[in-house]
Amino acid sequence: MKPSTLFRALTCASALIALPAVAELPVVTAYKDPNCGCCGGWAEHMRAAGFAVKEVPSAQMAQIKRQLGVPETLGSCHTAQVGQYIVEGHVPAADVKRLLAEAPAGARGLAAPGMPLGSPGMEAAQSQRYDVIRFNADGSSAVFAQH
Repeated sequence: MKPSTLFRALTCASALIALPAVAELPVVTAYKDPNCGCCGGWAEHMRAAGFAVKEVPSAQMAQIKRQLGVPETLGSCHTAQVGQYIVEGHVPAADVKRLLAEAPAGARGLAAPGMPLGSPGMEAAQSQRYDVIRFNADGSSAVFAQH
């Protein structure tokens, strides 16, 4: 084998070895009102970002939110379980992936309160600025991302 061919082969092999392991994304279980169309749009956004999404229609959304511990002040139209976290409303997939990667101590989940125009599933000609809030097991919360 020529030295240049061997060098290229070794370079390619070392590049493959140096790649970090890609962690598999957890399944998203999205609870939504059966009559809500924007929730399906958010589920499609999550699928496009690489998540497997199971949509669960339910007429008992208030009860699901209480059971999962979503703070009332951060409510939106749908609630999802993503691994150990709760995702409330139209949170962008990039924010969910960041939460999963950072895994901040005490974090319970993320919320995009209300139904902000321009958020995933709520696409519109006019977008509004909105915050994604991280809420914690101790009841505290803070802005996680701004869009």
